[in-house]
Amino acid sequence: MSRPAVFLDRDGTLMHEVHYCRDPADVRLFDGTRDALLRLKGAGYALVIITNQSGIARGMLTECDFEKVQARLLELLGENLIAATYMCPDGPAGESGRRKPSPAMVREAARDLSLDLDHSWFVGDKVADLQCGLNAGTRTVLVRTGHGHLVSAADAAGAHFVAKDIASAADFILSDSGAS
Repeated sequence: MSRPAVFLDRDGTLMHEVHYCRDPADVRLFDGTRDALLRLKGAGYALVIITNQSGIARGMLTECDFEKVQARLLELLGENLIAATYMCPDGPAGESGRRKPSPAMVREAARDLSLDLDHSWFVGDKVADLQCGLNAGTRTVLVRTGHGHLVSAADAAGAHFVAKDIASAADFILSDSGAS
């Protein structure tokens, strides 16, 4: 039996954007992030992080640095909140074919976790996040945190909703699903 998910970009969506974040001390959640995710999980959504980390291919950080930052993020969010994290270390050329806006990581998660993409959402702060979600068949929310404030109205037009932050995105998703 499959369940819906909320796929989440990491940097700029859940935590403050830090240029190629490689130090766990730099991880700071946006206000309301933990509560928003708890509400989504409580409504039955699996929470899955989908993140491009081109800094690895560019030599700006290592996979070990990524893992340390990710561990700090998960510590701040609390145990058992995030079902899984899918990371692509490719540079902009997307050598593996997994880099967003490709839906490959979302499809991997759907297969691995038995997720229902037709009833799922993708929340992120970049056009590539919206395209990834749309390419995978999910509905999408653009958050205006991180790089989201730079996304033009025309580029944001593909989103099902534009939210000021993850808390507002969760409010919309829950109201749309009737779970608020």
